[in-house]
Amino acid sequence: MNNKADFNQPAKAGIGMTSERTRARMVDRLREQGVSDPRVLHAMGVIPRHVFVEPALASRAYEDTALPLGFAQTISQPYVVARMIEILIHGRELGKTLEVGAGCGYQAAVLSLLTTQVFAVERIAPLLAKARDNLRQLKLTRIRLKHADGNLGLPEAAPFDTIILAAAAKSVPPTLLTQLALGGRLVIPLGGAEQVICLVERTDKGFVESRFDAVRFVPLLSGVA
Repeated sequence: MNNKADFNQPAKAGIGMTSERTRARMVDRLREQGVSDPRVLHAMGVIPRHVFVEPALASRAYEDTALPLGFAQTISQPYVVARMIEILIHGRELGKTLEVGAGCGYQAAVLSLLTTQVFAVERIAPLLAKARDNLRQLKLTRIRLKHADGNLGLPEAAPFDTIILAAAAKSVPPTLLTQLALGGRLVIPLGGAEQVICLVERTDKGFVESRFDAVRFVPLLSGVA
């Protein structure tokens, strides 16, 4: 599929920024923070984060911080997006990917440059509508969005080589584990008050879990809104 777009042109009027330059500075910072995979750094440098934040916050789009999206949701800080994807892609290709918690569409956009198929689910209908609009502006065509409960995954498109969650749970939803392909990887913010990035790999002997950085995410909720 064609995933081309002119990402150097501001997609929202009045932001007054040179996004190519600010994205380059963001990538330099990610590299200093330890993100080293050139594929991830390239994707982070190509996708214009300012398209996905609220217009009033566009000037802060490339800061290394989470920003509010409304509906008690946030867009994750760039480092966390890059770090989670780097963990998933290390030594492999992402393959068919499921994102749980599409939010504004930013992470799905980054993922779309790293694989040919991204399926993203979001439980909050107005937020999903924002994601569709944001992605449409960039003419990204490798992403399929659905209004759905992320705890249930997307059984009609399973199995997935990669599953990434943008909300925290106290344990990995069992349904998502069943939708993970053999040899696949799932990454999720795990915990309550204290959360860490958790990687789950499906092997022929079962599931293997590894834990990484401390993070802070909104909780993974059930149902749709």
